Amino acid sequence: MTGTLVTRMTEDGESEAIVCFPARANYRSVVARIAAWRRYFDEADIPPGAVVAIDGGYSVDACALFLALVTSGRVAAPLPGGVDHSTYLRAAAADAIVAFTVAGTWSCSRLTPPAPPALLQTLRARGAGGVIVFSSGTTGQSKAGLFDFEILMRRYHQRRRHYRTLAFLLLDHLGGIHTMLHTLSHGGTLIVAEERTPEAICRAIERDRIELLPTTPTFLRMLAISGLHRRHDLSSLRLITYGTEPMPLATLRGLKEIFPNVQFKQTYGLSELGVLPTRSRAPDSLWLEIGCDTRVVDGHLWIRSDTAMLGYLNLPSPFDAEGWYNTGDAVEVDGRFLRILGRDSDLINVGGQKVYPAEVEDTLLALDNVRDATAWGEANPVTGQAVAARVSLSAPEDEATFERRLYEFCRGRLEPYKIPAVVEIVTDAHHSERFKKVRPR
Repeated sequence: MTGTLVTRMTEDGESEAIVCFPARANYRSVVARIAAWRRYFDEADIPPGAVVAIDGGYSVDACALFLALVTSGRVAAPLPGGVDHSTYLRAAAADAIVAFTVAGTWSCSRLTPPAPPALLQTLRARGAGGVIVFSSGTTGQSKAGLFDFEILMRRYHQRRRHYRTLAFLLLDHLGGIHTMLHTLSHGGTLIVAEERTPEAICRAIERDRIELLPTTPTFLRMLAISGLHRRHDLSSLRLITYGTEPMPLATLRGLKEIFPNVQFKQTYGLSELGVLPTRSRAPDSLWLEIGCDTRVVDGHLWIRSDTAMLGYLNLPSPFDAEGWYNTGDAVEVDGRFLRILGRDSDLINVGGQKVYPAEVEDTLLALDNVRDATAWGEANPVTGQAVAARVSLSAPEDEATFERRLYEFCRGRLEPYKIPAVVEIVTDAHHSERFKKVRPR
């Protein structure tokens, strides 16, 4: 597939491939840039099998660099932004790092890597290109997952409909990598906004006639609340995909009203498994079918996928002897459809009763004047934990009055132990740089 990808891109010639406003590149120029990167590494004696870290966000050059590495038997390791990279470089056993500046210039530095992990040596013995994906590390040590690029590309063997697609998830995120591969392997246009704010995203959709918006429920709620959809022409949108965290049903229904002509699709993927094919039961439903081997054990989702990573470079394999992976997601089952309740790590245990934050948040978001809400478990000497919530308001309101309203609203909608016992009114953002909900721990 590595050769097929570049061949396809060559065939798409003058079609627009990547837009990083104001820069615009067609497929011919991107393919030429891929060839230039390959020559550079050959001349710099950075051989196939070498791990090259990429320090920089989306750009035409960064995309071409990534594709040059993985299609020439080398290993691309996109680095997360805004953090110290030393731990990531050691975990990846990186041989070199290419760093991009805001101005678009770049530099390549050779590194002295530690002994390569056995998994990396196995990939090199195959002569295959690879991708290293780092987890965010918000719950502990960042994990370095190694993918065989040929395996990662299996979903794109056949040409499908192409879209003008926004690159919302970044290049250091597996979802962002899949967005790039999906777009370019089908002859679409990958469009990068100047910033990842509702204003900048709406401006890009209007200016570049974006058709596909892959994003997170958190960002979609921000977009809906902003009201910017009323001030920008977003009529080009055909498909909005959402994933990485549970979608509040109230938010999904509100979005369907705002975008009645747009198809919404729930996606499912993990850093260990890739982005998996899904099918929703209905446009306004959170029930989905996942297109690979699934099983539910004690209410938790296990998956076996032929696009899974080879393993971690810095931790033991998370797969059992038959290739099954415990996602850590609690689910409900209705025939072949599943509904994701939330991660075990987010579970609130109130005197032995399970509470999933998404259910509490979904209820709070339906309360008048609530702009955003985040629920978590706070230590309690009697019940072990109690439900706590941070709430942002659309308009100022007396705190005591709001708490009484909240309690009365929840009393008829949630079981008593699920009603927040602690409520904080905040003005801070509820999300991380990856636009995922951040819960206190």
